[in-house]
Amino acid sequence: MEKSKKQDLVAAASAARNTDSGPAKTAPPGQADRATEKAVQSNALAASFPSNIDKMQEHGLKSAVRQLPGNHAHSILPYATASTLTELHDSAKAGGPAREGFNSTVGALDRVRSDATDQVLTTNQGVAVADNQNSLKAGLRGPILLEDFILREKITHFDHERIPERVVHARGSGAHGLFECTEAIPELTRAAPFQRVGKTTPVFVRFSTVAGERGSKDTARDVRGFAVKFYTSEGNWDLVGNNMPVFFIQDAMKFPDLVHAVKPEPHHQIPQAASAHDTFWDFVSLMPESTHMLMWLMSDRAIPRSYATMQGFGVHTFRFVNADGNWSFVKFHWLPVAGTHSLVWDEAVKISGADPDFHRRDLWERIESGAYPQYELAIQVFSEEQAAQFSFDVLDATKIVPEELVPLRIVGRMTLLRNPDNFFSETEQVAFCTAHVIPGIDFSNDPLLAGRIHSYVDTQISRLGGPNFHELPINAPMAQVHNNQRDGMHRQAIHRGKVSYEPNSLAGGCPFQAGAMQGFVTVPTRERAEDQEPKVRAKPEKFADHYTQARLFLDSQTEPERAHMAAAFRFELSKLTVPAIRERMLASLRNVCEQFAASVAAGLGVDPMPEPMPRALEDAPTPEVSESAYLSLLARPGDGGIEGRKIGIFVVPGGDGDLPKRVQAEILKAGGIGRFIGPRIGPMLMEDEVQIDADTSTENTPGYLFDALVVSQSLNTLADLDYRFIEFIQDSYAHRKPILIVIKDDSDKSLLAAVRNYDPEITFDGTAKGIKDFIGAVGKPRNFVVKEQMT
Repeated sequence: MEKSKKQDLVAAASAARNTDSGPAKTAPPGQADRATEKAVQSNALAASFPSNIDKMQEHGLKSAVRQLPGNHAHSILPYATASTLTELHDSAKAGGPAREGFNSTVGALDRVRSDATDQVLTTNQGVAVADNQNSLKAGLRGPILLEDFILREKITHFDHERIPERVVHARGSGAHGLFECTEAIPELTRAAPFQRVGKTTPVFVRFSTVAGERGSKDTARDVRGFAVKFYTSEGNWDLVGNNMPVFFIQDAMKFPDLVHAVKPEPHHQIPQAASAHDTFWDFVSLMPESTHMLMWLMSDRAIPRSYATMQGFGVHTFRFVNADGNWSFVKFHWLPVAGTHSLVWDEAVKISGADPDFHRRDLWERIESGAYPQYELAIQVFSEEQAAQFSFDVLDATKIVPEELVPLRIVGRMTLLRNPDNFFSETEQVAFCTAHVIPGIDFSNDPLLAGRIHSYVDTQISRLGGPNFHELPINAPMAQVHNNQRDGMHRQAIHRGKVSYEPNSLAGGCPFQAGAMQGFVTVPTRERAEDQEPKVRAKPEKFADHYTQARLFLDSQTEPERAHMAAAFRFELSKLTVPAIRERMLASLRNVCEQFAASVAAGLGVDPMPEPMPRALEDAPTPEVSESAYLSLLARPGDGGIEGRKIGIFVVPGGDGDLPKRVQAEILKAGGIGRFIGPRIGPMLMEDEVQIDADTSTENTPGYLFDALVVSQSLNTLADLDYRFIEFIQDSYAHRKPILIVIKDDSDKSLLAAVRNYDPEITFDGTAKGIKDFIGAVGKPRNFVVKEQMT
């Protein structure tokens, strides 16, 4: 009997070493032989699943909305589910066994950061390179040899360094930050970032223009992307928005047409990063639903001062879902703590020539200097019943929900406090997808949003070479990733075990479905609609009101803002080569406001005006709000701080040295950056024997790159040294920027009058009060009301 038992163990041990067949029964547990014990435990795991009990909850409405966690079992031996028993054979490369239940490809980025301090140069295979200056040749003057694998690797990698740029939002800037919950809202959503006050969530933010290519300018008149990736404890959530709360179109079916129209015209590939051309206006003038968005695009919102002074919006209506499965509609707003500030068009055009990286540079320098951009996250939450009473449809991406109807509720603050280590690895390879949501966040039936859910994922697969773009370090979540997806281009994870399917028993049923308490559950009913409603290609009637909110936006602007909008329309439409398109757009603007349309037409030589464009909805519902205090840029002045702002301070040899030093100290104390501007860079001896080192000059930095000026030198002296000093002052007056100016004598007064009338609204003297008021003015929205308009 004992002999027979030993023979059975030998047979079991032998069978355990086969990979193509096995005995009818395994050996009893407790054997010293690892291969045999692995077979025993694998069999035990499989035996613990006599059937798939999870199938029982796949049927019926109750099971559909309250899924239980998947059935699973745990092996008593860590190597029972291993790919190989040899995982215990440790090496410097292979390492040891996998950490149980742990995916090492996700987590903090320091696992992949690289630093070469005190290291020799190597190939990508780790071979030290003796000579990185010369190719391998057959003799000093001979041909390069094919065997030079170092040259071939280096050149081949260089040839493939670029990846396809984004179709839209190609030009972007990014930063790391933290989001802190300031009001817990578990009654509204189970989303991880909002569960307790003080909870912080890492984020990566990418700002971008939309129409321009990767190498285009920052200051184009354009929509700006405002995309935030939350690395939450329950997975990644991408809030992919813009700096405008509405969009050009109502249905994703029209998205390719919109982008084709706004991109450079295909026959000559111009203009770059601009909407002022025939094809864009041809399209939008035939799409009256675009009118509201056009008002925003022609406003100062389209040329922000910086990313730090730019609002962000989720654009679409989403859903919050709480732990009980109850849901409400929600719209997201990012409010810059520094306020909403813009450039003027003349200033933006000049800046684009002097520094096309103006916004990118500003964001980088703010963070490097500790002037961290901050944004409050505000929400608008409302019920389906409330939405049904609105005069517009909340599923229409060309409409806003006025704050007068649903006030903003601030629930958190985001601080951007770390620049990327590598632009390509982080900012360029980061992949945002509207489909990336977490438990507690769900979609609405917005037809534009539905198309984006598909489009973004599809685009990233094309750009980043395959379906594993989520394993790139910048895209990898902080939460653990475990599923049965395998292989594909650029796969990073080395999955342990033989199982790549579900349900299974050989891996103890793992990874198992989380169930409704932990996992993502789609809201069972997205709309209060009859189940038998037919599938149609149409839109609700409220979507046909294309002009009411465009008029709301226009009527909510200050007079200078309205003037800027009219000038923007005139500029864009004047660039068209087809007069009929220009007239068609004017016909559409007549449905917004006759007076506004007339002011645009007057600058285009259109007389008489074309007939108003026929409306898709003649009897539009009466709007709840006809003028909103929240839609003007001036409604959100910010905290008045000057962090990150650049102020030019004139210095010339023999000039006043005391005031520039004092003002610079006050500017720095307030968080700003005061730069000494001279006719040249370098040290200058001032009249009071003070030496000042000019760090920039009129030659290398144009005046319109500064947010304000300090002029304590004689204007005649400045003009004699370099007339560009006077151009600085002219531009600052024209762009309505604060100027601290000390008038030395009567000749200064006459020269100043020739530049522009001395305007007390934007000019300040060198007294203590004047300096304080000047610094205060830098942090406020610009006073665009010129002296002649003041009463």
